[in-house]
Amino acid sequence: MRIGLGYDVHRIAEGRRLVLGGVTLDAPFGLLGHSDADVIAHAIMDALLGSLGLGDIGQHFPPDDPRFEGADSLALMREVVAMIRREGYRVGNVDVMVIAERPKLLPHVPAMRARLAEALGVGERDVSIKATTNEKMGFIGRGEGIAAQAVALVVPLAERGAMA
Repeated sequence: MRIGLGYDVHRIAEGRRLVLGGVTLDAPFGLLGHSDADVIAHAIMDALLGSLGLGDIGQHFPPDDPRFEGADSLALMREVVAMIRREGYRVGNVDVMVIAERPKLLPHVPAMRARLAEALGVGERDVSIKATTNEKMGFIGRGEGIAAQAVALVVPLAERGAMA
């Protein structure tokens, strides 16, 4: 088995929709980014790519490439999962910590877990999402951005329960 670590952060931006974990939240702001700026999905993708030494999402989906402008991060995640499978692995589980002062994420976590599990090809129990604040310290604490950290486990396709 292999383990990877991912991190992503985006600035808050008025006039954009807020997408976290593949779910569009009802919020008066979104996150600034070339794609949909889903920090949860981006952190998971970086963790998955890192687990096998495959670089990061910026290498595979460059922010200056017009093909990825406004891209759905879960569609990109499915591409990352396909890369992992081509390497002879599958996703085992992911664990995510979201750092944000607002909005409250707990009511949205079940929907996020379901959307991410589908994109990753795992069960919902294999996707953990936790949220915390930055106690009003730093740029996140001032409400200027949202960050996410993720750890991902990948296991060889030959392991018990692997999908062909």
